[in-house]
Amino acid sequence: MRWRRGDGARWTRLAGRLIAVRPAATVVDESGHRHATWFELFFDVIFVFALAAVVDRLGDDPTPRPGGVVAVLGLFLLVQWAWVGHAYYATRYEADDLPHRLLLLFALLGAGAITLGVDEVPDGEMLPVGYLIVRGVLLLLYIRGRPQTRVARAGTAVYLIGFGFGWLIWLASLAVPGHLRPAFWITGTAIELATPWIGYRWLSRWPVDVRHLPERVGQFIIIVLGSTVANLLATVPDHPDQKMALTAALAAIVPAAIWWIYATFVTSGIPIHRLRGGQPYAYLHYSLGAGLLLLGWTLGQTVRAIHGEIPLSHEVRLLLGGSSTLWIVSGLGLYWLSIRVSLPATLLFGFAAAAVWALALAVSSPFLLLVLLSTVIAGYAALFTVLLGSERSRQAPGELTATD
Repeated sequence: MRWRRGDGARWTRLAGRLIAVRPAATVVDESGHRHATWFELFFDVIFVFALAAVVDRLGDDPTPRPGGVVAVLGLFLLVQWAWVGHAYYATRYEADDLPHRLLLLFALLGAGAITLGVDEVPDGEMLPVGYLIVRGVLLLLYIRGRPQTRVARAGTAVYLIGFGFGWLIWLASLAVPGHLRPAFWITGTAIELATPWIGYRWLSRWPVDVRHLPERVGQFIIIVLGSTVANLLATVPDHPDQKMALTAALAAIVPAAIWWIYATFVTSGIPIHRLRGGQPYAYLHYSLGAGLLLLGWTLGQTVRAIHGEIPLSHEVRLLLGGSSTLWIVSGLGLYWLSIRVSLPATLLFGFAAAAVWALALAVSSPFLLLVLLSTVIAGYAALFTVLLGSERSRQAPGELTATD
């Protein structure tokens, strides 16, 4: 092959096209806010299976061990953290060209490896390799981003330094025995989780899109609720009798009411004044999603107990109260962050948590517990709707128009 004059410039232009981020063909509304692209939604698909693999770690054990619950919480955090990193990138960089898509397809392979590796933790290598791929692609995307402003460059540097350090610790975990790997994983993930808070001053000056990020985080919550519904359907026997059909209907009220509450909240049109870099909003969703995932599993165990005509174990009832409280408290945090601290909201959230704990501690009959729990959650959804409607009416008309 003979090198000709001008080939150097041609290759330079080609490399520039591969490295530089082009403007995206993104969907925006009349206010100029971004919405999720089709490729972003496709990226979500594999995480449906990842969440199913995480909750399957608990199995059908009627007396779950604390260590197993902690492992599920850790794996859930890992999966959501792997997903949310790309959501943050997409809300600030609007690239949707060929190299970007190829990188995301590679990240999907990593997410698939995470899904397959959940069962092998801590000895297998699929989970750490998959995590390294997903987070490594994210680092490459930030390197490729080429921010134009000083604020964006400072925010990107925060991510590259903190996430890069955590990535190296995850890489080092491959060189140690399996029983030592969790220590490396916890350390690396803790550094990554702390990075946005350490760099809060810089990242807050580089705000996220006020529609795109809440929309994407909300879509992940829908995935979690979908996992809950799938878990419930898996517990219903084939050709159920009337009692089991009623049981399934009662159990379905809980995720339906939770969806109602969350959808009412995110579509209320009330502006999120303190979103900025999005850290508090996203981190509250970690605990919110974890509570929903465990709550879905306990609902499945309740249905199994009804089918087997056995009392609900003390461990499952404690997990029911704990997961419900985690979801309720996280919801209260989002309410305070997005709207304001108010006595009616605090009393409503506190009443809901107290009612769930009273049921979990006092009622051992799974069918009675399910009837009362669905009643409490449905009533909570109705009262929350009234509360949010009252709060919406207090907002200034101009403020609502700006966000509707």
